[in-house]
Amino acid sequence: MVEILKIFDWKTYIPVIIAIVSFSHSFTVLFGQTIPGIFITFFRYASETVILLVIFLFALTWFLKARPHNRPKKYSIIIFDIYGVKSEIRDIRTEFTTHDVAWSFMKQYKKQYPLHNFAMVSILSKSEKPTIFRYI
Repeated sequence: MVEILKIFDWKTYIPVIIAIVSFSHSFTVLFGQTIPGIFITFFRYASETVILLVIFLFALTWFLKARPHNRPKKYSIIIFDIYGVKSEIRDIRTEFTTHDVAWSFMKQYKKQYPLHNFAMVSILSKSEKPTIFRYI
């Protein structure tokens, strides 16, 4: 009977309780602070890197897109008849310095001469063929 009472005596379990509390505390610190802290730090730096990379790529694409373009300095209107052959109509203006004015005259010519088509072209460099900007 003495042996049975010795088993249920709380003083014999004090080292076990201390070991469990100590292990659970270190387990809690390990999985509650240390490991999440490592992952939070890693993902914080990784997200900062990704954000800076996105900002850099956006700035680079904006810079490349915003650079000055080679705009033509002279626009011409080419006239085509109903069969698609180049033709000429006397007393109409065909040389322009701005895109908007050439486009406006093309629309007016299309109303006046409905059986003809008009193309607004420009030569960007001396070695290129004329580039068609608008066609009606």
